Amino acid sequence: MRRERRGFNRNNMDIKRILYTAGGVLSISIITFIAMFLLNSGNTQDKTRIAEFNTQIMSENNNSSVEETSSQMGKTVNEMENEETNSVANEISEENNKENEEEKKYAVNTSNVQGEKVEENKKEEKKEETVKDPEFKMPVEGEIIREYAKDNLVYSTTLDEWITHNGIDIAAEKTTVVTASAEGTVKSIKNDPRYGLTVVIEHVNGYSSVYSNLLTAEFVEEGEKVKQGQTIGTVGNTATFEIADEAHLHFEILKDNESLDPELYIK
Repeated sequence: MRRERRGFNRNNMDIKRILYTAGGVLSISIITFIAMFLLNSGNTQDKTRIAEFNTQIMSENNNSSVEETSSQMGKTVNEMENEETNSVANEISEENNKENEEEKKYAVNTSNVQGEKVEENKKEEKKEETVKDPEFKMPVEGEIIREYAKDNLVYSTTLDEWITHNGIDIAAEKTTVVTASAEGTVKSIKNDPRYGLTVVIEHVNGYSSVYSNLLTAEFVEEGEKVKQGQTIGTVGNTATFEIADEAHLHFEILKDNESLDPELYIK
């Protein structure tokens, strides 16, 4: 009986061990299956997400490339026209700038030339303004018998009194040729009630010369230009204020209608 019970107990122990072992194996298998399922499901979702993400990226890249391509195509057509237009405009602008620069240079050169001409004109005007005073020569050869006396008194035989004398009297025979004392223009030919037949010649810088007591003056006309030494008349005796004096030429020099001493200007 004891042997049977011992054999029975051993059988129970073996069965329990088998059951425990089978249960453990089954549990491990279930756990492994669950773990594998979870891993596979996680990988599937990750793969799905990764695939969706890659698809999205590809789509965005495709869209951006399409947009870039379309923009590049549009840019190619429009910007080519704009670039050509801008190129032509730039060339025209450069040509205009060159022309403007040339015009400015021409204007500067012209202004410089004009300025130089103005300066030359001013110099010429200054030269004209600084014309030398005329040099007078004796209009007739002879002795001075009455001197200049504007601020003094001299005795007049004809008038029998002391008077002023605004010129000089040069003794000369009648019909002696009288010449222009300096170059000028005949201003007037007249019969002066005091000094007889008189010729007046205008010179530069406000000077004038007077030839009186002439016999004739048909050698010149009013307005005629005469040179120094040119014949203008002959000595006479037509001056009523000096008729008692011997034949002579009454000669005067004036500056701006103010009488001067001829002896100081005759050379």
